[in-house]
Amino acid sequence: MMWEQDRKGARLLGVLAATALFASAPARSNDRADADTAGEAVLPAAVATAVSAGVATAPPAPTRLVLPRSAYPETHNDGLVEQVFGQRVADPFRWLEADPRSQPQVAGWMARQNALSADYLAKLPQRDRFAARIRSLFDFERYGLPRKAGSRYFYTRNSGLQNQSALWVRKGFAGQQRLLIDPNAWSADGSLAMAQWEPSPSGRFVAFAEQEAGSDWRTLRVVEVASGRLLDEQVRWANDTEIAWIGDEGFLYSRFPEPKAGEDPRAPRFDKAVWFHRVGSAQEQDEQVYATPDHPEWSHKAQVTADGRWALIVSEVSTDRRNAVHLIQLEGRRAGQWKAEPLVPEIVDHWRLVAGIGNRLWFLTDRGAANYHLVSLDLAQPKDGWRVVVPERGNVLEGVRMIGDRFLLSYLKDGQSVAVMADRKGRPGKAITLNGVGTASGFGGRPGDAETFYQFTSFNMPPAIYRMDLRSGEVTPFAVPKAGFDPADYSVEQREFASKDGTKVPLYVVRKKVLAQAGKPLPTLLYGYGGFDISLTPSYSPVRMAWLEAGGAFALANIRGGGEFGKTWHEAGRREKKQNSFDDFIAAGEYLIAEGIAAKGGLAVQGSSNGGLLVGAVVNQRPDLFAAANPDVGVMDMLRFDRFTSGRFWVDDYGRPDREEDWRTLRSYSPYHNIAEGRGYPAILVTTGENDDRVVPAHSFKYVAALQAAQIGDRPHLLRVEPRAGHGAGKPVEKVIASGADVLAFLAYWTGLEQAAAQQ
Repeated sequence: MMWEQDRKGARLLGVLAATALFASAPARSNDRADADTAGEAVLPAAVATAVSAGVATAPPAPTRLVLPRSAYPETHNDGLVEQVFGQRVADPFRWLEADPRSQPQVAGWMARQNALSADYLAKLPQRDRFAARIRSLFDFERYGLPRKAGSRYFYTRNSGLQNQSALWVRKGFAGQQRLLIDPNAWSADGSLAMAQWEPSPSGRFVAFAEQEAGSDWRTLRVVEVASGRLLDEQVRWANDTEIAWIGDEGFLYSRFPEPKAGEDPRAPRFDKAVWFHRVGSAQEQDEQVYATPDHPEWSHKAQVTADGRWALIVSEVSTDRRNAVHLIQLEGRRAGQWKAEPLVPEIVDHWRLVAGIGNRLWFLTDRGAANYHLVSLDLAQPKDGWRVVVPERGNVLEGVRMIGDRFLLSYLKDGQSVAVMADRKGRPGKAITLNGVGTASGFGGRPGDAETFYQFTSFNMPPAIYRMDLRSGEVTPFAVPKAGFDPADYSVEQREFASKDGTKVPLYVVRKKVLAQAGKPLPTLLYGYGGFDISLTPSYSPVRMAWLEAGGAFALANIRGGGEFGKTWHEAGRREKKQNSFDDFIAAGEYLIAEGIAAKGGLAVQGSSNGGLLVGAVVNQRPDLFAAANPDVGVMDMLRFDRFTSGRFWVDDYGRPDREEDWRTLRSYSPYHNIAEGRGYPAILVTTGENDDRVVPAHSFKYVAALQAAQIGDRPHLLRVEPRAGHGAGKPVEKVIASGADVLAFLAYWTGLEQAAAQQ
């Protein structure tokens, strides 16, 4: 289910993954030493010799539907071994890195894996029941956050089971709503999605992005709002872009050069530039606004201040929150001339534009403030320097909006969103009171607006949208969904546990109240991410709710590597400290069992993207702790991740595989290279998308091949590849229902949820 969210700038790895239907976490044991002896082959367990003692038994669980290695499709082992930094490293399944869309051998292997998993998953006893319940939980009317442009209000709406949410418009807040863009009519299977949209300031036009089959590539289109007419032009090769309107004239956007004929579509991309597209013209007439040919690894995005006076070019070199800023004065600009002046020339700190009025700009930044502060600069008197408007406080200042005549400050406190109003001088006003544990987001608007809209959601509450009158402070509902369950039936607790090194880590626990009061351990799904400075906050998922309704517990651990507690929390879980993320997640699982929340032998883990890496690492390090696992679109080969698509952007979080010190750290936990031969592994369902061009499916292919070749027990280790799907964005509701039912049925079977539910 896609909900319109507060736009904070795309993070190339994990934004979508972090908000996936589930997610899982990490782990480590200190009894596995990395082999550093020169000349000794360091091999994936798939090609190592099985220990003669046999395979250790896994935790108690169902013994039916096991799969001996002989049941898996044959996978060719090409015997590849390389010498890297004094170690011999085997990579026998590298041939699976080839694109299945163009390589028949890989496509055939993938088809055989999918056939096996489809047959297995269809036999699971709760699969059809989960599918029916997830469908029912999706079937309610839901809205996205409204945006006002001129006198018009724009918002997305889904009647319930539509594959994609459509864009609607109304003239005036109380006007009649009208369908403007319906992506459900674009493709029979719903795989062509509207990835983003942006109205021009007057509301005359809307520019939107078409996304095909889950790809990160976008084609930008323009619709004339009054007539609903789709204009002819198509702007291709946009990727991770903003749409920044300059009046009604046209918009700034970011794109890579058009790929050359025969070029590998999964190759790393360079030379991303900002362009200007004039409404009514062909893409060939677009003007290049900003590029850095001397730094082809830099990527750039554009923004325009609400008063239309300044364009800002934000330059990044990785997914790290560091960027440079250049300014282009739009007033008096001659056609075709784009003069960019440096405002923050170095890529050292994080700068996010809040607002611009005349010559004054406001930014949220961590320069000199690890938890962020709000600063301003008068461009007419730049020598006066930056002035602190809202100083750094104990909680992370996650976002700031200027709405009307005041600021809306969004803080993260103990993993939850807290919103506070402040005047233009930064003096705090009253906090926005929220009912219960949850997440508030949105609060969009422009200087001078008299209203704003925000969304509130929690684990047991579908997103509800409210309108706030900034003059009176009155809050009124705009769209409150009718859930197919009673939120009061579920308890949402926030707990804290000690990690391996004593660090206190927050943990959310969600259960039916009657089961929590009974105190009986439950089959439990543990979710985590722990990377890229991304914060996981309470949110609603129909798939997760189906698990809770069936009698399972859900837990979310805010492990190190995320952004829940600012820069220090992020720094403590990346590069050479990545193991802290895994230790935190293992400690979360141990805590859930020790506290009697999770049933022993009934703990499942799931994670996507960086969370998929997390799952693969912790399962290798503590296979005895988990009954089942679902690593989704995971980064599984940490020695070659930077060789594909956007992988080169991740080196600030992971380290560089071509640097020996980093390589040794990566080698120590890489899921593909550390399968623990001779130990009993949990049941594992690996999921990916055939068209994932963010984390290419080769990661999952190679990992599954290694699992299936290893002596790790006869619980199933399966691969499910979603056709015409990518990293997660734009996935049709029907595909979400089907994949959700498969994953839940798999995890339920191996954690004993079926038996537990029958005893309730």
